[in-house]
Amino acid sequence: MRAALKKAWASRSPRERVVVAALAAVVGAACYMVLLQSAERGRGQLRTSVAALRTQAVLLEQQAAEHRLLRATPATPASSTDLRALVQARADAARLSMTRIEALDVDHVQVAFGAIPFADWLGWVAALQAQHVSLEAARVEALSASGMVSATATLSRAKAQ
Repeated sequence: MRAALKKAWASRSPRERVVVAALAAVVGAACYMVLLQSAERGRGQLRTSVAALRTQAVLLEQQAAEHRLLRATPATPASSTDLRALVQARADAARLSMTRIEALDVDHVQVAFGAIPFADWLGWVAALQAQHVSLEAARVEALSASGMVSATATLSRAKAQ
């Protein structure tokens, strides 16, 4: 094949050789320009993505520092007060009125609510969990009024580990 190309090149007149060489140079330059343009476009896209990744890295570093700080702080000790009194105090603080509260034993309390807003009940349960009181069982029934429920629940003091 190489010999065939040399023969074809030699058979061309000097003027045709100049034209073919000039066309090859123009095609080569055009390909190079397309390649440079594509590379420049890629650099621009990478520049924006690197900036976004740096922002994410800073956020992750802040979250990691907060995580280390939270892991270093001691856990809130479980309340040593009477569980019934603690549950009643949390209900009073949330302005929820219980229809019944019964201490089953030292570590278990059963409560019942008449008509209360569901969101308030969820907030009350979350506040108790912050006090290391867990929800063992619950029965929540929707009432005819929108967002209102009646609820019964069995709560227990979290075991020390």
